Amino acid sequence: MTDELWARLEPLIPMAPRRFRYPGRRRADDRAALEGILYAVRTGIGWNRLPTALFGASGSTCWRRLTEWHEAGVWQQLHERLLAELRAAGLLDLSAALVDSTHLRALKGGTTPGRARSTAASPVPSTT
Repeated sequence: MTDELWARLEPLIPMAPRRFRYPGRRRADDRAALEGILYAVRTGIGWNRLPTALFGASGSTCWRRLTEWHEAGVWQQLHERLLAELRAAGLLDLSAALVDSTHLRALKGGTTPGRARSTAASPVPSTT
């Protein structure tokens, strides 16, 4: 990740407070965690296979940070900021946009289908 990109993303990431008493282990660097997240997303590698030595953050740390930032709304803010920048530059073309709502829950379950027919084989009559 370039320094320019990090400078744009860093203000969006919430600062985690460090406890004064019993501070515990130091938190992994946010930039290292973000680089690990981007690597995992780009390559499709599993979180537990993420090379810790390469980024300075383990796969589980990157996964937890991804979840933490999602709950804090970092990704939504980043998305909105990028859309605003593209729109301001005149580079946002929505003529070929696709909207998919399959992730939305169907309220009241939709229509109720009729009784399902059994697909089991019919029993063979015994000849006793």
